Amino acid sequence: MSTVTAPVYPDRHVLNALESTGFTHKPQDWTARLDAITESDVHDELKRNPRFSVQRLMTLLSPAASRLLEPLAQAAHRLTRQRFGNAISLFAPLYVSNFCVNRCRYCGFNAGHPHRRKRLSLDEAMGEAEIIAGKGFRDILLVSGEDPNAVGLDYLAELAHRLRKENLFSTVGIEIHIQDRDGYARLFEAGIDGVTIFQETYEKTSYASWHPGGPKSVYEHRICASEAAAAAGMRRIGLGVLLGLEDWRFDAIAMAVHADAVARNYWRARTSFSFPRIRPAENGHVGDFPHLVTDRDLTQMMTALRLCFPDSGMTLSTRETPALRDNLIPLGVTQISAGSKTNPGGYGESDDATEQFAVSDERSAAEMAGVLRRLGYDPVWKDWDAGFQG
Repeated sequence: MSTVTAPVYPDRHVLNALESTGFTHKPQDWTARLDAITESDVHDELKRNPRFSVQRLMTLLSPAASRLLEPLAQAAHRLTRQRFGNAISLFAPLYVSNFCVNRCRYCGFNAGHPHRRKRLSLDEAMGEAEIIAGKGFRDILLVSGEDPNAVGLDYLAELAHRLRKENLFSTVGIEIHIQDRDGYARLFEAGIDGVTIFQETYEKTSYASWHPGGPKSVYEHRICASEAAAAAGMRRIGLGVLLGLEDWRFDAIAMAVHADAVARNYWRARTSFSFPRIRPAENGHVGDFPHLVTDRDLTQMMTALRLCFPDSGMTLSTRETPALRDNLIPLGVTQISAGSKTNPGGYGESDDATEQFAVSDERSAAEMAGVLRRLGYDPVWKDWDAGFQG
């Protein structure tokens, strides 16, 4: 059994950017600045070219902008069509383990809960991957609970090698426990080209409260891991916050500063945003969370980020209802999951392991592709960029 050691992160570009922008302060300290923004300021900002600055994003996220949601949505729709055309990529997550050493208070994999634990063998994981590929997917995200002793580098590297050898997928990403640069470099060499790391919340006191135990409790390590992945050569860096843990406007601005710092220092990596909202999980329920995000809030957050990051990907998962997903797709979404299972072995109809959260949109991959076509979009199963990049 391997020993879990603390990662080493010599680069601090993101932390420095957050500190210099003022994100060592509390969310309440930003409230007065946001409240001072007027509808006239929002109209003026909508006339400017799409780019990121903290002031621009604050303007588009302000309470004043929430009263102008239709103009924001129209602008985001036009910009997305201009930059991405009609293409919407589809992907599927493959949960390989729900063993975890962390005690995140919102998660179904919490180490302190008496859950049904399972780790797929490499053969079992390949069987699940073949089911996913059989549904048409060519973009897969390997997901695990954060326990390096259950799913370590050897396991992930070998699984990636097998997936590439069988030519099942053109794009393989991971959402796992954080690594140092050498760890990510090894996974990149094995065939993994994307890393998703949700910071959950950027408010340090709140972060500590939601993460009372385990390696994930170290706030700075979580933030720095995205730089390590980019420095190791990963081409796709996915960022996100868990909406419901803290003030959504504060976290949206902090996440944007994070993305901007990665883009400035690692130009080969493409950043993207995800928008996961709290969903029910075993031993937890939505009522425990004081900062729940409404549909309207989510719409404003997505459109504001699109108008500041015109070339970044935006991912919407099956956490959301079918009706809301259909309505949000035209406002900036570039990638969606479909037919997702959040428990190890779920695609093979196994129910002997706890799921991470309850899925809301249960439509199959084929059904989702049909919805996209009816909405005027082209469902894209393969990330051709990966092929061109070698």
